[in-house]
Amino acid sequence: MATLLEVRSLTTEFVTRGGVVRAVDGVSWDVAEGETVALVGESGCGKSVSALSVMRLVAAPAGRIVSGQVFFKGRDLLALSEEEMRRVRGREIAMVFQEPMTSLNPVLTIGRQLTEGLEIHLGMTRGGARQRAVEVLATVGIPDAARRLSQYPHQFSGGMRQRIMIAAALACNPALILADEPTTALDVTIQAQILELMRDLSRRFGVAMLIITHNLGVVARYADRVNVMYAGRIVERGSARDLYRRPRHPYTLGLLRSVPRLDEPRRARLQPIEGQPPDLTRLGPGCAFAPRCTFRVERCRVERPVLAPADGEGHVTACWEAARVAGAPALA
Repeated sequence: MATLLEVRSLTTEFVTRGGVVRAVDGVSWDVAEGETVALVGESGCGKSVSALSVMRLVAAPAGRIVSGQVFFKGRDLLALSEEEMRRVRGREIAMVFQEPMTSLNPVLTIGRQLTEGLEIHLGMTRGGARQRAVEVLATVGIPDAARRLSQYPHQFSGGMRQRIMIAAALACNPALILADEPTTALDVTIQAQILELMRDLSRRFGVAMLIITHNLGVVARYADRVNVMYAGRIVERGSARDLYRRPRHPYTLGLLRSVPRLDEPRRARLQPIEGQPPDLTRLGPGCAFAPRCTFRVERCRVERPVLAPADGEGHVTACWEAARVAGAPALA
């Protein structure tokens, strides 16, 4: 498969009263055509900022993309003018934001929010855009779509609002969808419905997808490849199969151990990751995960590891003790 999106050495910072926060610290990852890639990690690790940087939606002046390149279909998005970037957003790359109630405009009807992009990007007439809006709402499973175009976001449930966000993302037939925590605040039954819907739509229309999540349980079923982030950096990357079969970074191992499993005895206890994520304004010279890591050695405190090959094609990890980690069971 050809590479659709390639992020190279992307660095994004935020200027705060406490200092400069490097939310994304030289990360590189890619998405192939029709592929589903996951970006996984705790809150505050830089997942959402990575996606916002791709879309050039980082809030200025506090936030700024310092360096890097983002190639989409061979073009560097960071080198485009703002007008050129507007033509990319929604038309070629769409985003499903984390919380639909704050992403949908409360004073505009659902119909208007769906038809506006169609009129701007595809040059549709109002009638044609309305017909397309009905089609995409029906595609994502909203009943009586024509009637509901005149309703407002508050008249829909959380699951329905998330479906509307997905419909808006699909409306202009983009090549790539960035889904930022698409199942946040939904109950588990609705979560499963939304994720199954997104996988089905991706396969049906050939849309590539980046799923941003903290839940490795979600990733196991829906992602082809996984990037694990910690403190603004990617610490492990590989196919979903390789990461689950033999994780090579202590943080990935900790995330796996915190996922409830139905195939284990009830007496098996989950093992939380001790401690808190680091202060990104005061990172030391060594591995950012070292203070929370049970595998740490003195080298981890003074020298930051870089991504290096592990077992498996394309499987890389940033850990000095990767061999020891590989020998540890995924469930303690």
